[in-house]
Amino acid sequence: MPSQFFGLNIAYTGLLASNAALNTTSNNIANVQTEGYSRQQVIQQAANALQVFQTYGCAGAGVETLAIERIRDEFYDVKFWNNNTQLGEYDMKQYYMKQIETYFYDTGDNAGFKTVFDQLMITGLQELMKDPSSNTAKEQFVGYADSLMDYFNGLAGNMEALQKDVNQEIKIKVDEINSLAGEIANLNKQINTIELTGVRANELRDRRTLLVDQLSKIVDVQVSETPIIDTNNPDHVTGANRFVVKIAAGQLLVDSHEYRGMQCVARTNYEKVNQTDIDGLYDVEWDDGQRFNLYNAAMGGDLKGLVEMRDGNNTEYFHGIIKALGETKVPDPADATKTVTVDTVTIEVGQSYLQDLNKCNLSDQGGKINLGNQVFYYDAWEYNYNAITDTYSYTFTLSPTGENGKNDTRVTNDRLEREASIGVSLDYQGIPYYMNQMNEWLRTFSQKFNDIITSGVDAQNRQGIKVFTANHTIDNEQYDFPDDYRYDQVSQGYLAMVEEKKQAKMEADADLSAEEAEKQAKEELKTEYETAVETRKQELMDADADLSESAATAQAQQEVAMEMGVGITVKYTDDSYYRMTSKNADVTAALVGDPSMLANKYKEADGVEQNDLLEDLKQMVNDKSKASFRGSTAAEFLQNVLSDVALNASRANLFAENFAEISNNIENQRISISGVDEDEEAVNLVRYQNGYNLASKMIQILTEIYDRLILETGV
Repeated sequence: MPSQFFGLNIAYTGLLASNAALNTTSNNIANVQTEGYSRQQVIQQAANALQVFQTYGCAGAGVETLAIERIRDEFYDVKFWNNNTQLGEYDMKQYYMKQIETYFYDTGDNAGFKTVFDQLMITGLQELMKDPSSNTAKEQFVGYADSLMDYFNGLAGNMEALQKDVNQEIKIKVDEINSLAGEIANLNKQINTIELTGVRANELRDRRTLLVDQLSKIVDVQVSETPIIDTNNPDHVTGANRFVVKIAAGQLLVDSHEYRGMQCVARTNYEKVNQTDIDGLYDVEWDDGQRFNLYNAAMGGDLKGLVEMRDGNNTEYFHGIIKALGETKVPDPADATKTVTVDTVTIEVGQSYLQDLNKCNLSDQGGKINLGNQVFYYDAWEYNYNAITDTYSYTFTLSPTGENGKNDTRVTNDRLEREASIGVSLDYQGIPYYMNQMNEWLRTFSQKFNDIITSGVDAQNRQGIKVFTANHTIDNEQYDFPDDYRYDQVSQGYLAMVEEKKQAKMEADADLSAEEAEKQAKEELKTEYETAVETRKQELMDADADLSESAATAQAQQEVAMEMGVGITVKYTDDSYYRMTSKNADVTAALVGDPSMLANKYKEADGVEQNDLLEDLKQMVNDKSKASFRGSTAAEFLQNVLSDVALNASRANLFAENFAEISNNIENQRISISGVDEDEEAVNLVRYQNGYNLASKMIQILTEIYDRLILETGV
């Protein structure tokens, strides 16, 4: 049978339980405004009853206070983290797309594209057509042309500054990830130290969850917590846990009290991906030197939004199939008086944006190229077009190997017929995409405009000179843009050769149809070409026993095509329109100095008032056959680009608002479970106070009973 003092112990446990509940409620009320705080609750259970061997069985032994637990539903935490990742991505896109929209927007007062283009092609051209020989009208026209180039120069400067800002913010986000990871790892250590004693570290767990909340907006997170088992005694509960945080689709960041730091490494000038990229764009690495994949399709958060804004190319990246490997000699990096042998790689491409050099955005300072999943550095490249075979290819000159070279190994023949690529495909229209759109329009428009101008003469019958050109980077010279570097001229030459043979065949055989004659002409040219290629290939291989068959074939094809006038090779350093960008585009200096040199007629015999050439320029505005951009007229450049900008900005706004609303809903659900309700805590205060008072009253009553029992009964 229990002692007479057993009831006092029962009351004492009730007093302790009520006191713990009151203290916990007080703590909840004190933290009602604390961010990330989870409501705490005292966990109680009835103490083990005592068997008294009486008819009533067992006697209650009071209450046990097991723990003070935080009230948290991890299901809503995971939902919040996943949604927060999406919100972070579109928040970044929304912010920067708004700036791009501002740059392109034309109100008529801010000298946007439509304003300056209309000044040139409508206002300036109309005035010039009234008096084609007027030097004043020509000077005004040249001034408007200069304003158009200034517009693109300024727009390119703004876009470069924006890319620099995005790049810097990527570094800031990486630093934040490091800071959060370090703090989470430190909290893991503190939590385990405390919980090894059997006490729950509620406040520290709240702080850790809040840090994961913040991390989830920067990058996607995956969190797991598993108990640490004592291998010598599996049934023993250690109280410690292994808390693991993974980011960017499963890359380990934090493992218990250890974490992997990240660092931003600026690309050198010979590691650029795009011609329009600014110097020093950051790649990210782990502290142990392993590469952090910024272009992981499953990555999310602020980091994904920033990377897509900085590097988004709308999937228009360089890739093709390796068709030939060769060798060439270049100056030795250690001694310019000597030469070293380096590899060349010829890659055939099929995408329209790679076939037209005016759309090309390859780096002009060298870079990295992936050859069959093996990365190499290249120093130079050239563009090749063969009208006979209708193939387009690029030949890259790789960097030397050795101590003074950039590459560690030479290219091996097993790379043949494998895929090659530069950069990655990013299905988002970021800064490189808009920069390339500007370059494409400038090159296409300038080329067509210059073609018309140079085919005529000025009022003094001097041959017309190009209006639009580009400035050299290192000196005050300007590019000339000769026709020798235009593949469309080669294509026209090939068609002329076919037409000539076709006419000869039709004259020789009156029954031969035009279609059949053209087919035979093309086959005859192709046969001549293939025979010459085979002969030249054999000559090359006989002259150099070490020359591979693929390299000999590629070289023979290139040489024969050039000799026949059906092929062209353009080096990246040649004065092709590829050298014109929105950053360096300008008006020819000679024309600025003397606007009277502006051509206005086609024939010298025509009078000074003749303006037939100017009529053709006028048609460029709305005639797609004269100048076309993305299937539209030259004047519709802004509409095309603004439609891209507006669509992306609208999409970013819509998704940012949707995910923000979802985030609020999930947060409200979390708060309904974990948050502190002041009214509820006030009710709890009364409940626990009553419990405390009753336990105290019970102790008082038992005290009187014991006093009577001990002092007055003489027990």
